[in-house]
Amino acid sequence: MSMFPVTMNINCDEIPENHFVVVHPLHDRPEEKVDTENLGPMPMTTSVRLSLMALRGYLILMVLLVFYHCLDLAGLFGKS
Repeated sequence: MSMFPVTMNINCDEIPENHFVVVHPLHDRPEEKVDTENLGPMPMTTSVRLSLMALRGYLILMVLLVFYHCLDLAGLFGKS
């Protein structure tokens, strides 16, 4: 396995099969970006949908508990 020097201009069609070219991402050709506007909703199975709903409920519950704890520390619920 060998590599060409970094400063060489190389046509990708001229590279032998057992050689590798290392290209820095800033010097590479720009890649085509994915257009996400036309994708639509992602299909999900029932188990994935239920798991995401359970995760959403858990996160909402944790946020409510943090608010309750902050209000309790502020003394809003009286002395305990």
